[in-house]
Amino acid sequence: MYSHVVTQADVAEFESGVVHPFYATFALGRDAEWSGRLFVLDMLDNDEEGIGTFLNVSHASPALVGQTVEFLATIIEKDRAKMACSFEARVGERLIATGTTGQMILKKAQVASIEEKAR
Repeated sequence: MYSHVVTQADVAEFESGVVHPFYATFALGRDAEWSGRLFVLDMLDNDEEGIGTFLNVSHASPALVGQTVEFLATIIEKDRAKMACSFEARVGERLIATGTTGQMILKKAQVASIEEKAR
């Protein structure tokens, strides 16, 4: 389980200003991905890295600045090269969001090669 206290930096804000004072879907997605990545960190060898492959978020209810959001991630698919998780995010008993995340496991040298080619 991963916990995140919503801060002002997590609200929906764009170039035009603050949209609303709630936990933004994009910030929630970041934290949902982290809750699944915690499993990946335990799986990695020293010469490996995990990279995100997908993120699906269904945002059901707002969370306010100062509230603690609890993420419960569950592995739904895992092999040596990839992992997928489902997650639920809650404030107390209230469901905030559900979704899925994915990570691929690559050698760090492969990640560096991909980065170089993208430059």
